[in-house]
Amino acid sequence: MDRKQVMKRIGIIAAAALAASGTALTAVAWANDAPRVATGFIANVVCSGTFVSGVDPNRLLSDTIGAMPGVGLIEWAIGVNVDRTGRQVTATLLGGIQSRAMYRDGLGCMLVHGERPVDASLPTAGAPQPQFLPDIASASIVEPSDPNLCDALDRAFKENEQPPYRQTKAIVIVKNGKVVGERYAPGYTKDTPILGFSATKSVTSALIGILVRDGKLAVDKPAPIAAWSNPDDPHHAITVDHLLRHTSGLAMGSSLNASLLSAFDPVNRMKFAESDMAGFAERAKIEAVPGTVWNYHDGNYLILSRLIRDATGGHAADVLAFARRELFEPLGMRNVTIEFDATGTPEGSSEMLAPARDWAKFGLLYLNDGVIGSKRILPEGWVKYSSTLTSAAWVGMGAGFWTNHGNSKGANYRTSLGMPRDAFYASGVMGQYVIVIPSENLVVARFGISGNQYDIVGVSRLVADVIAATGEQR
Repeated sequence: MDRKQVMKRIGIIAAAALAASGTALTAVAWANDAPRVATGFIANVVCSGTFVSGVDPNRLLSDTIGAMPGVGLIEWAIGVNVDRTGRQVTATLLGGIQSRAMYRDGLGCMLVHGERPVDASLPTAGAPQPQFLPDIASASIVEPSDPNLCDALDRAFKENEQPPYRQTKAIVIVKNGKVVGERYAPGYTKDTPILGFSATKSVTSALIGILVRDGKLAVDKPAPIAAWSNPDDPHHAITVDHLLRHTSGLAMGSSLNASLLSAFDPVNRMKFAESDMAGFAERAKIEAVPGTVWNYHDGNYLILSRLIRDATGGHAADVLAFARRELFEPLGMRNVTIEFDATGTPEGSSEMLAPARDWAKFGLLYLNDGVIGSKRILPEGWVKYSSTLTSAAWVGMGAGFWTNHGNSKGANYRTSLGMPRDAFYASGVMGQYVIVIPSENLVVARFGISGNQYDIVGVSRLVADVIAATGEQR
């Protein structure tokens, strides 16, 4: 089968799926972008995994393709070249269409589109900030002392006999402010930065909260986007709250699926074929009155990321300095990488990497109602606001966090699996979780490359097992 035949077949599959879904977009409109989306995703994931996480790129690629429905159909046509000398990764489809991701010190990986100059600045070293959260783990891996907790980790890492595979990579369990157990798959350690995918959205929400605390943003007022400043523009009605809760009404498609067909959604064109991601999202048409319809897509959080950039100084260096000073350093998150697009806007929808322990520290901030030690980091009431159910969000989502609060289909399903009703969590595609359970004074951070609804069944069982093993520890 030659290249034209493959492209035709992909187009036919996509057209049928889009027609069945009733969307107004056509496969033809995005057919030229879909190959770049596919190669862009692969190039960026492999680049981040190789040069930030330090994991084996071949294993990472195999695991990732295996966890994404439909992508295996074109695996034979995908080529990946890792250039360790040039610190870049090129992904090709049928040897022709290609995407390139380059690694930049301190900024992780960025997809390169044409010859557009990139913002590669880094913040100057400032005075060390005090750490308000004491180290929650020892220099060595914390083995569980309770045999029941050890059994819970054994079950969480046990692999299915056939696809979809769970591919658990890291788990950290924090009870009463202390790590009581952790485990890592071969190739991963306590220091391995792990890509959080959409768990990054929860960090973006926290940074927005800090700007709200400082009076630089307000959740209930129109988002300060220059292109939306005209009161007669329907975009003008979009608030920061709408963006946080995915109720902006912007027509971008959906980010809920990780599959071959998702390559045809405009939200993925934004992420993998555009140099200015937030600018692309800002130009999206309005398909619903803001605040009336829930639709989860990354465009909302790229716009929020642009707001963070602009409110902190306008450059990548300013964002990093702000995030480190106000969030990461007080929490003792020492090894965080935020990736950016070519305009210096953080890719705050899905591109933050940190070790599992650091992700668990972020969860502790929310367990402690936004306060660490003697320092209030998040404004009072922000944690409750973040975990309050968004109307019509059937999956159970708040403002930057998935939540079991309220009566949603998703929350009812998760509680039926053993996850407590008061739990809320950061979540990323293919099985990234930072679960906060106030009633148990517990944080469970779990990362993997999982298919089958991101192993929500296995993760819920892990939470139930951990609660059963640690319930007497108060």
